[in-house]
Amino acid sequence: MTAPATHLPRQGPRPLALHLMLAQTAWLSSLAALPRLSNGSSDWRLPGPPANPELTQTANALLAREAEGVPALLREINRRFALLHQGLACYRHHAYRRTLPDPPTLWQEGNTRLLDYRPEGGPAVLFIPSLVNRSYILDLSADRSFLRWLAGQGFRPLLVDWGRPDEAARGFTLTGYIAGRLDRAFDAALHYAHGAMPVAGYCMGGLLAVALAQRRRDAVSALLLLATPWDFHAEAAGQARRLGALATFLAPMLSTWGELPVDVLQTCFAALDPLLAAKKFTAFARGSGTGEKADAFVALEDWLNDGVPLAGPVATECLAGWYGENTPARGIWRVAHRPVRPAAIGRPSLHLIPAQDRIVPPSSSKALAAEMPGAQVLEPSLGHIGMMVGGGAPTEVWQPVANWLEARAG
Repeated sequence: MTAPATHLPRQGPRPLALHLMLAQTAWLSSLAALPRLSNGSSDWRLPGPPANPELTQTANALLAREAEGVPALLREINRRFALLHQGLACYRHHAYRRTLPDPPTLWQEGNTRLLDYRPEGGPAVLFIPSLVNRSYILDLSADRSFLRWLAGQGFRPLLVDWGRPDEAARGFTLTGYIAGRLDRAFDAALHYAHGAMPVAGYCMGGLLAVALAQRRRDAVSALLLLATPWDFHAEAAGQARRLGALATFLAPMLSTWGELPVDVLQTCFAALDPLLAAKKFTAFARGSGTGEKADAFVALEDWLNDGVPLAGPVATECLAGWYGENTPARGIWRVAHRPVRPAAIGRPSLHLIPAQDRIVPPSSSKALAAEMPGAQVLEPSLGHIGMMVGGGAPTEVWQPVANWLEARAG
């Protein structure tokens, strides 16, 4: 009799020490704010409509217990820490594990593969994901797989799975990826497309798709761009420049290791919403921890924590160039010595710009659409990741994409 499979507890959310420290710092800082609450100097007591209803509700609840003072506040902090630890423990020991088998591999170079989601044929579409997250966000689980759903509609999705940077890839620049492996993966895909084919890019993969489409214009029939950044200074330009300055600070690490580690990347993402992990896992603790909703939460968290490092030269180019100097929007981002100019592509394009995106500001993506004559724009009421795997994704993203691709194929 075969013994049941055992799994080690999960290590996420990554980096765990950072998320715990951020929650501790934020919640303990409320002790310093207590005197302002007590003396009435806080802005939620001002006349007029409250600027933040949630803050007002919390403040009023604390005011009702004001006589208890610091002990009441400490009890609340302890309660939140207990919930957070409960949510983390539930996640780390959850029974769910992703078991979807990989589709067939059509082509491989190093750790980069081209995966075929419908070997029996159909109109081929090449999908290009980000270099910093695993590609299976487009194939997360049996009931949350955009690519398997598209295959069920008769299309032939071909996915570039970058994998972890191998020894050769750790020396790649963006040109090395785009004019090298991506070009060759595209050639392999064209063999099965029997003619020009649509190319789709998600997030960072959208920038790679734009560069590829300009290079291979005659072989690209249409361009689908999902939450793709372009103007990195459209919102929070100061924050973008600070990320750009990290390139200099991280240079010794990149030179020694040849790559930017996953936990450093995750730290950068955490800066967008420092308390996001605390909010997610305390909410998870309030649920039952079982059922489809819990499985979906764990599946997504597993993907988020299953990142891959970024090749050192690419990390420098993205941080210093894209974020620091805003090279794409300024028209000075170059691939193989040519500036990337979306207006020169001259192919139909559909831009899915999620209205609730907190990773890629919608205005950043709209700047790209504005550069492409005749671009179609859809703005689903979803977030950056929710547009691919959220409850509203099938109706707000998947079906409109299928309709658009069908019109291009016809």
